[in-house]
Amino acid sequence: MRFDFFKKAFQKIDQLVTGRGRIDEALFEELEETLIQSDINIHTTGRLLKVLREAVQDERMIGSDQVMARLKAELTDILAMGGSADRYALKVGEKSPTVYLIVGVNGVGKTTTIAKLAYNLTQQKKHVILAAGDTFRAAAIDQLEIWSHRVGTELIKHKEGSDPASVVYDAIKAAKARHADYVIADTAGRLHTRLNLMEELKKINRITERELGRPADETLLVLDATTGQNAISQAKEFMKAVPLTGISLSKLDGTARGGIVITIADELKLPIKLIGVGEKQGDLLLFDPVRYVESLFE
Repeated sequence: MRFDFFKKAFQKIDQLVTGRGRIDEALFEELEETLIQSDINIHTTGRLLKVLREAVQDERMIGSDQVMARLKAELTDILAMGGSADRYALKVGEKSPTVYLIVGVNGVGKTTTIAKLAYNLTQQKKHVILAAGDTFRAAAIDQLEIWSHRVGTELIKHKEGSDPASVVYDAIKAAKARHADYVIADTAGRLHTRLNLMEELKKINRITERELGRPADETLLVLDATTGQNAISQAKEFMKAVPLTGISLSKLDGTARGGIVITIADELKLPIKLIGVGEKQGDLLLFDPVRYVESLFE
């Protein structure tokens, strides 16, 4: 798995360090500039440089390869958050159906993320039902219906303006009756600062837990990687309303500044579980922190 669209900034870091005669403050200043340019925020950049400075001094590093190895280890640790692979794998319910609630503001690629996830699951011969829970925007229902036909999944929908929670309720009921494996629910995608949206999300969360006898197996926030630091503020607002379990990053093929991935993991302490890397149905990948960091420096 390769992440070619991320690599320019991190290859520059490799070039800064490799072949350098000595490890000095000038190197750290150049590293700081390059990390920030790659969309890693000042806080995370400062922490990385502090660790590297201490390592150079305490471990008496003299070679650039040692600095690069430590940088890779720190980036991997941030992304994996000290957890096992289960930490960033998609959860599957002990009892069917497994329910994924997908949240996010308009324009981040929420509907296409749902469609790609459904496609991946149907390729595994899973029975998937989609819930058109963004009932406040007619285009959202229509768009999800088009995708459901393309992917080959069932769709539960109500008319525009209906109660979103009732759509999710009906989808879970249908999944139980039809022995479906998964329910993937779209939710209202208006601005994260709108109070009524957040109240709707809370209601959907309550209904889901009541009908399943457990919380939603995943509540994934879709963030647009090209929005940079604004993605952080969006996430913090959603975290106040619903218990997010992870992040799905979209539009990673549209930016060479892959540092936002590291910033999101460091700032939010939420695992990145999915990444969208293109427009095709199969362009949604499970995130692997170790392979991601390795690919940045290849």
